[in-house]
Amino acid sequence: MFRIRRIFDDVVNANRHALEQVVVLLRSEFRLLDQKKIDRIPEALRAPLKFGFRSILYVAEDHKSTVHGLALIDHDAELNFCYLDYLVSDKMLAGRGVGGALYERVRSEALSLGAIGLFFECLPDDPELSREPDILKQNRARLKFYEYYGARPIINTAYETPVHPGGDNPPYLVFDDIGQKIILRRDYVRQVILRILERKYKDVCTPEYIRMVMDSVTDDPVRMRPFRYTRSRVVEGRNADVASGFAKIALVMTDQHEIHHVKDRGYVEAPVRIKTIYQSLEPTGIFERVKPADFGEGFITAVHNADYVKYFKRVCRNVEPDTPFYPYVFPIRNRARPPVELPVRAGYYCMDTFTPLSGHAFTAARRAVDCSLTAALEILSGRRTAYALVRPPGHHAERGFFGGFCYFNNAAIAANYLSRFGRVAMLDIDYHHGNGQQDIFYNRRDVLTISIHGHPRFAYPYFSGFADERGEADGAGYNINYPLYEKITPEEYLNTLKSALNKVRDFKPTYLVVCLGLDTAKGDPTGTWNHTGKDFAAIGAEIGRLRIPCLVVQEGGYNNRSIGANAKKFFQGLLTREGVWS
Repeated sequence: MFRIRRIFDDVVNANRHALEQVVVLLRSEFRLLDQKKIDRIPEALRAPLKFGFRSILYVAEDHKSTVHGLALIDHDAELNFCYLDYLVSDKMLAGRGVGGALYERVRSEALSLGAIGLFFECLPDDPELSREPDILKQNRARLKFYEYYGARPIINTAYETPVHPGGDNPPYLVFDDIGQKIILRRDYVRQVILRILERKYKDVCTPEYIRMVMDSVTDDPVRMRPFRYTRSRVVEGRNADVASGFAKIALVMTDQHEIHHVKDRGYVEAPVRIKTIYQSLEPTGIFERVKPADFGEGFITAVHNADYVKYFKRVCRNVEPDTPFYPYVFPIRNRARPPVELPVRAGYYCMDTFTPLSGHAFTAARRAVDCSLTAALEILSGRRTAYALVRPPGHHAERGFFGGFCYFNNAAIAANYLSRFGRVAMLDIDYHHGNGQQDIFYNRRDVLTISIHGHPRFAYPYFSGFADERGEADGAGYNINYPLYEKITPEEYLNTLKSALNKVRDFKPTYLVVCLGLDTAKGDPTGTWNHTGKDFAAIGAEIGRLRIPCLVVQEGGYNNRSIGANAKKFFQGLLTREGVWS
């Protein structure tokens, strides 16, 4: 098994390790390749416009972080095309689908960027141009592979003319329209060729050679070679799958939350919340359902105290499934000697008296973590936005405490995982302070935590969320709170949000995790603000302006008359402003 991950830079160890393996793979595959081209890949990722194109790198790696394949593409925003520089897979894994998975991801990336398609070079399958039988065989296999996706050489041009007379294996220029039925115009293709040859081969191609190739493009529209290896109807089906999938928001919805149903009067964190939100989102057509994967408890104990996790699991296993009980004894003086009886011991790990434990609480909370980590994997894979639609929520869960309907801090667990691969900013827009992630990351500088919330003098959790709580030790300055008045206008909220987003920009994160609380809405039983649908759309649009890969994790929101519509407005705003970016 392998996963596909986008590499943004060489700052963190995981990315440096991957790039070292990328270099090895490229050297083994392209032994005659100019070493300078390989060496500049990390620099091209750090400063993506330095070499004229925006470089985007994907790797296929196994659970041990061994790289088994890579794809490097360049995006030209002005002419709106992508160029596939390299697609390499480990020969030891031939037939395992690494190359196909990488190419599908590249096509999805180009589609999400709004590109007209992919251009790239392929060595010829004509025996007059490729004289070695073994190389000719490889060339034919490669062109057959690409033709399966609809990519074919552009014909009736001099592109495959050897730079040096008598040279062997001059490349075709190949085009893949990613299922968009693009008609290539002559003048446009001439400009594309100019960009490719000047930026990729400026040390090889003379101005006279470049002009000769450009002038050879005379057909208008430009002609593609007829299908030689694959039936076009198979290709069209493949293109349709790509066009409908990866460019959308990944929606990972919890499938084990309904078992955690506390029917006590006044308990508003009910299963209907998930159903109501999903029913509003599903008809929009901007989401793709992704099945949650199973993750080990190690991801949880990397964030939460192991004793707490052990207790939570044990107590839920030993109580009645549908008879919740509430903590009622709290060790304010002596935490060294917990009581033997498990229900009584709940107060050692809880911060309030209204978050119950039951036989199903652990299972539901554990699955919410699985969903959040699955959504994080989608972000690592290059997805622009992923949404973990989960309950129970998590942002009040601290390292060793549960409360506020929260047991495991879903967003913090996902952020901690993402932090292996780049800097992470967490933005909590729930009505209540995100005390959980503040506690978890208070001494760290690689994860910026920001919370906009009702002031703790009147809003839960009351004991945290003050403006002077800024972080400690290495984390000093990396925790930011915006406690607001009990009554505020939408304009006041947006101004605060813009200030918070400027802090995010200054931090320059690789990933953004948004704790989406919909309890800032008008009529929410746990809040005092009056956000309407248009306000949530404006909030989403401001966040979308960041153009940072964004994981959204569901937190609060308990007005079931408006929660679905408000969630839809938020994501529509986010997608509108997110636009086309890389």
